[in-house]
Amino acid sequence: MKILQDILYGVSIEAIVGVTTIPVSGVTFDSRIVQSDFVYVAQKGVVSDGHDFISQAILKGAKAIICENIPEEYEKGIVYVKVENSSKTLGLIASNFYDNPSKKLTLIGITGTNGKTTIASLLYTLFTSEGYDCGLLSTVKIVYGSKHFENLHTTPDAVAINKHLVAMVQSGFTHCFMEVSSHGIAQNRIEGLYFSGGVFSNLTHDHLDYHGDFKHYRDTKKRFFDQLPKTAFALTNLDDKNGTFMLQNTEAKKYSYATHRQADFKGKILECQFSGMLLKIQMQEVWTSLIGAFNAQNVLAVFAVASLLELPNLSILKRISELKSVDGRFQTLQAPNDVTVVIDYAHTPDALENVLQTIETIRTRNETLITVVGCGGNRDQEKRPMMAVAAARYSDKVIFTSDNPRDEDPGRIISEMMKGVPAEHYKKALKVTLREEAIAMAGQLVKRGDIVLIAGKGHETYQEIKGERFPFSDLEMAKQIFLNTD
Repeated sequence: MKILQDILYGVSIEAIVGVTTIPVSGVTFDSRIVQSDFVYVAQKGVVSDGHDFISQAILKGAKAIICENIPEEYEKGIVYVKVENSSKTLGLIASNFYDNPSKKLTLIGITGTNGKTTIASLLYTLFTSEGYDCGLLSTVKIVYGSKHFENLHTTPDAVAINKHLVAMVQSGFTHCFMEVSSHGIAQNRIEGLYFSGGVFSNLTHDHLDYHGDFKHYRDTKKRFFDQLPKTAFALTNLDDKNGTFMLQNTEAKKYSYATHRQADFKGKILECQFSGMLLKIQMQEVWTSLIGAFNAQNVLAVFAVASLLELPNLSILKRISELKSVDGRFQTLQAPNDVTVVIDYAHTPDALENVLQTIETIRTRNETLITVVGCGGNRDQEKRPMMAVAAARYSDKVIFTSDNPRDEDPGRIISEMMKGVPAEHYKKALKVTLREEAIAMAGQLVKRGDIVLIAGKGHETYQEIKGERFPFSDLEMAKQIFLNTD
């Protein structure tokens, strides 16, 4: 139990009805899970307004209501706290309720369009290999110790984050590596968290359906660095044109990494093939099984963070040489007929182009490159023709198919992608609506030594159609078709 006035520490309060010395047993923004003596935070969401559920929360046992608009009629014995922004307040009081666990471990946040999952996951693996007790909050999964949770959001809500962090602290964990999404920043899910460091990977066209335009998307990412404390470090990718911009106003200690420009942490690709890359990092050579220029930057970011957290350089390089690719990120299968299958989460134009460019640098041009790709429904429509342009430019054959169509007609999504295919590449494009049939067609078209890229879903084990999630895995489908497994 906590006292209400204690968990309101740091909150900008506009008005209070009632006394704040009451005990509270929990914090939530979901009226359906309110229990006795809870604090209910009424947030204005995209779909619904939590203020509409205040009465329901009180009926279920809430004793305190945090809101932006106090109801005209008060319930007897209920404390009402009026604030300017309920979402920001939720983060603060959630952190306070759980005794600010983010201050009791080394929390590193990674943001950017691409690379967040890879950098966070590789850092988790590297530090765990070095004997540290670490947690991971990523798109793919949430892991600490023997606990594994499926993650449905790139950044969980503020209450969930603090619940995971306090569990880590109670178990003696020292580090946590966390993806920080633009949605999470915009919706104040990281409010109240104390980050020891922040990393910027890159910024490309994505999520404009939510943010409206690229400037707002970019500025949202920058907010993360603006909020870092003086004691933290801010690490940015100078190969990205927005790298310098991200750190303009941060009070954190500034550091940079790059493969094409001078930076505090410098890297270079010496050799690249489907089995891995030879890199030079800070004048030391290291072999990694990860592949591609984008992964060279990811590995360099991992090296930089580990170095800033005072791991010896030789230990870092040794661990980098042992790292494996993250599930669904340039994950390769080698078929018996010398066919190479690449499975990648690339779902933005830039990510897809990066993967295709990597394949371009490795291939001999004596083989055929077949790309299977789609775009998600109810998401940024502007990127659909851009994705098709990239696929058509680098591939010998392209099969446009569905991704997660959600509530949209997959045929319509494919037609919008086709609008981006230049006339000279039109003959190489095929349309197959069902994703499993598209992958099967790639299996029929392929010949010895060819390359197949299956892009867009990566690690996902489902397809989202009309509000339902159906089991589906690009990896398992590829194994069935190219490796002849059941």
